Amino acid sequence: MNSLLNSFQKDFKEGTILHKLIYTNTGLFFLFSIIEVFSYLFLFDIKPILNKLYLPANNNILINQPWTFITYMFLHGNFLHLLFNMLWLHFGGKIFLRYLQPKQLLAVYILGGISGGLLFILAFNYVPALQALTLDARAVGASASVLAIMVAIATYSPNYSVRLPFIGTLTLKKIAIGCIALDILSIPNGNAGGHIAHLGGAFFGYFYIKQLQKGKDYSEGLSKLIDRLINTFKTKNKLRTVHKKPRSDYEFNSDKIAKQKEIDKILERIAKSGYESLSKEEKATLFSASKK
Repeated sequence: MNSLLNSFQKDFKEGTILHKLIYTNTGLFFLFSIIEVFSYLFLFDIKPILNKLYLPANNNILINQPWTFITYMFLHGNFLHLLFNMLWLHFGGKIFLRYLQPKQLLAVYILGGISGGLLFILAFNYVPALQALTLDARAVGASASVLAIMVAIATYSPNYSVRLPFIGTLTLKKIAIGCIALDILSIPNGNAGGHIAHLGGAFFGYFYIKQLQKGKDYSEGLSKLIDRLINTFKTKNKLRTVHKKPRSDYEFNSDKIAKQKEIDKILERIAKSGYESLSKEEKATLFSASKK
């Protein structure tokens, strides 16, 4: 068991940001699954805990738990939900990293998830068919983030071809359009909020790449913020580093002349009284000079 945990820990540390995202989502799912087992055995309700982590559509609840804009995109309702999201994340993320940077992948994941969450909240507060459900509506899952990555790489390299089992060879553009169309058509058939959130993520993925192609990288600000947070939590070295002031040419030449005079005096003493007449310090000085 320890060997398995050490292996996962090593993979997490040494893996790409894509592996870290998959491990984080999977690890949190199993953590809360274990907590749910204990909640069943010891008769306590886990729902209030999860409601503090899922993204609420109700503004009065949201204002007291704004962190849910981030936490909701790392949690999943069931194993199949997690499995499909992680398969798509792995598929799209690997292609994404062939063309773009790991920090950009993380930024698109987070900002795509936030965009999906915003559209989810707007829909439940302003779309008549959904307004009656706002109080209890909550978003959960990485789907908006995953679709943001898929649409981003499909926009960046639309004609990249992949072979899918039972389907055949398709370009990324066709896959992305198919995913978006399926979400739009599925809105009336249940989980309307989830499908709307997916579309918010897709919109950000498309917008991000179009702006990147114009020279504007909207991931830079978030990347810098994440770097600052990581550096804040890193253990700082308690040893103080002393930086020596570089010597000027005058100081260097003065030291060189002084050392040469000392060597000349030692050589004169050897000529007069022999090597054995030198002190230990003089012998060490001469030995040091002979090595340079």
